[in-house]
Amino acid sequence: MYVVLTSIPIVPERRAEALDLCDELAERSRSEPGVLSYHAATDIGDPNVVRFVERYEDAASAEAHIETDHYERFVDRLPEFVDGEMETTQFAVDGDVHTASFGVEALD
Repeated sequence: MYVVLTSIPIVPERRAEALDLCDELAERSRSEPGVLSYHAATDIGDPNVVRFVERYEDAASAEAHIETDHYERFVDRLPEFVDGEMETTQFAVDGDVHTASFGVEALD
């Protein structure tokens, strides 16, 4: 699995437009081959920061993603909305990945 984590600070006055742009990218990206999950969310500590969490089958799938039309449209418009430095972390996960789903009762 290949993971990409990206943080984008957005201009507060353009927040609604920026969130629509991010939502469109995430929605279209989820249907790409090799995409395991693709989410965009605002930061609880700073609602003007959007965080992307992307999981791919492999690095080749992540590379294919940045060549899609919807990603290119996103990147073309992104300068209108960015307010500061963006940050991206990418890494490969070797071996088994375990995900657990649980309710609050499991916290006891």
